[in-house]
Amino acid sequence: MTEQRYPIPQQRHRVEEEILRSRFITTVEFAPTVEAARAFIDEMRQEFADASHNCWAYLVGPPASTAQIGMSDDGEPHGTAGRPMFTVLQHSGVGDIVTVVTRYFGGTLLGKGGLVKAYSGGVQYALESLPRMDKVPKCEVWLVIDYSNVTSLQRLLPDYEAEVLGEDYAVDVTFHLQLPLSYAERFQDDVTELTNGQALIEVKENNE
Repeated sequence: MTEQRYPIPQQRHRVEEEILRSRFITTVEFAPTVEAARAFIDEMRQEFADASHNCWAYLVGPPASTAQIGMSDDGEPHGTAGRPMFTVLQHSGVGDIVTVVTRYFGGTLLGKGGLVKAYSGGVQYALESLPRMDKVPKCEVWLVIDYSNVTSLQRLLPDYEAEVLGEDYAVDVTFHLQLPLSYAERFQDDVTELTNGQALIEVKENNE
């Protein structure tokens, strides 16, 4: 199993600027899946249904990945909005991110170069003040241990940022835990040593 921590948007974030009387509103959101990205885009289209354009781009996955991406000029000249916006996302160091730049046309044509600058600049402007947090891939662990090992196990849990999701005290004790995926192998080794190889351990990667 592999693990990769990376920055993601902590919350929805919006900035606004005016360029040659056109109003540009950039909204950024966390997008853990393509479905989430598209739902957000649809929401922005509804919120700004009267806008001239709602151009968008998304990158689902770790920063700079290209497996799940999308972009649209939404009626602007080809290559002047979606692609420049995506390029900014791709080099931002942030993953699981979607952005919509809404334009209300102000009557002055910006030209292709001006549009590229406006749309990419809107995303850069939003990213400068975007609240971020780390995405930490998790795994779930089921442990069956003897009563004599419970106290020692409980002392071990904080070292692995382990969260107890459930406990069942029967003939043996069953723990249902969640912890960062990067700790899984070392945690199994420590539990095996702690219980002299008597623990039953099952690990499942959490793909949420």
